[in-house]
Amino acid sequence: MALNKKSVDDFNAKGRRVLVRCDFNVPLKSGEITDETRIVAALPTIKKLINDGGKVILCSHLGKVKEGPNEKESLAPVAKRLSEKLGKEVKFIADYNVTGAETTAAVNAMNEGDVILLQNTRFRMEEETKPGKAGTKFAEELADLCDDYVCDAFGSSHRAHASVSVVTEFVRKKGGNCAVGYLMQKEINFLGNAVENPVRPFVAILGGAKIADKLNVINNLLDKCDTLIIGGGMAFTFLKAKGYEVGKSLLDEEKIDYCKEMMDKAAKLGKTLLLPVDTTIAAGFPDPIDGPIEVSVVDADKIPADMEGLDIGPKTAAMYADAVKSAKTVVWNGPMGVFENPTLAKGTLDVAKALADAEATTIIGGGDSAAAVNQMGLADKMSHISTGGGASLEFLEGKELPGVIAADDK
Repeated sequence: MALNKKSVDDFNAKGRRVLVRCDFNVPLKSGEITDETRIVAALPTIKKLINDGGKVILCSHLGKVKEGPNEKESLAPVAKRLSEKLGKEVKFIADYNVTGAETTAAVNAMNEGDVILLQNTRFRMEEETKPGKAGTKFAEELADLCDDYVCDAFGSSHRAHASVSVVTEFVRKKGGNCAVGYLMQKEINFLGNAVENPVRPFVAILGGAKIADKLNVINNLLDKCDTLIIGGGMAFTFLKAKGYEVGKSLLDEEKIDYCKEMMDKAAKLGKTLLLPVDTTIAAGFPDPIDGPIEVSVVDADKIPADMEGLDIGPKTAAMYADAVKSAKTVVWNGPMGVFENPTLAKGTLDVAKALADAEATTIIGGGDSAAAVNQMGLADKMSHISTGGGASLEFLEGKELPGVIAADDK
């Protein structure tokens, strides 16, 4: 699926003020960034605009901002790390109002090639309101700061927020460009091609805890893929739908019929739907999550009533690895078990290793699967690791993303 949207390559930013919506929602521990993947992913677009001689104004949200503006969710550490990565100062505007007088003055004082980073967009409550509501005022203020707008925040592109999609209305009104950055392009090209035009066999792997999060993804991917592999906590609702006892394992009673429908659908379409044949069980969930835990392995139809399944077993891992071997395209979203615990990470690690060894285009759909692959040191063996968990899921569901739709068509 070609992304027929205007990109940063389609205009020259020389002398122009360009507002770039990035995804700098990075994990922080005591004010230090613990994973800089998203910062690194934003660099190519920023460098292109600097090289053009643009005046680059960066914005992003960070965290959930439930208590209102606070120092813990300030983007100051990001400005510091960005300055190091770019080898030039990224001036941070600490203004909690994001678009106040301090920001306006800083933008007015910019020279060609300068970079500034605005404060956390969620410090303005209107950031998250829907178009047509109060968010338009904030979006209009953001548009006033710039001549052109670039969305490079794939991780936020599924949200119709003021700084993601609403701002484009106002930039377009004054004749500015609304484009996507290199990261957005790469994400859409990889995920789009995988879903719409995959080299076959196409294997999709879905894991994670909640089946409710992945209902439409399962349905959509069954139409597109050749083999669908199910692991993680959501597998137990499928096993229950097969009539198995699942003990204390995670179960969504309301979705048992849905799982039956999906198994029927796979059979009708002639698709392979793989479910665990054995399970790693324990007396309960590990507490703390990474603490020592006693486990044993049983067949998937023999889980005792007082035990809980917490990872796929070795036979299942071997079966899943085998299915990946012959694949030409693999999309993976969601771990196979409680991968945060070393004892319960084996299934996820085995699947990650199988992908690393596969002669296929391998796409990791963000979130916990990306964290698992990074943690296991296998990131450089994957074709593409998405920076957006929720966004890549909605993409795999076949939904249009507001941040993509809002960009100008070519």
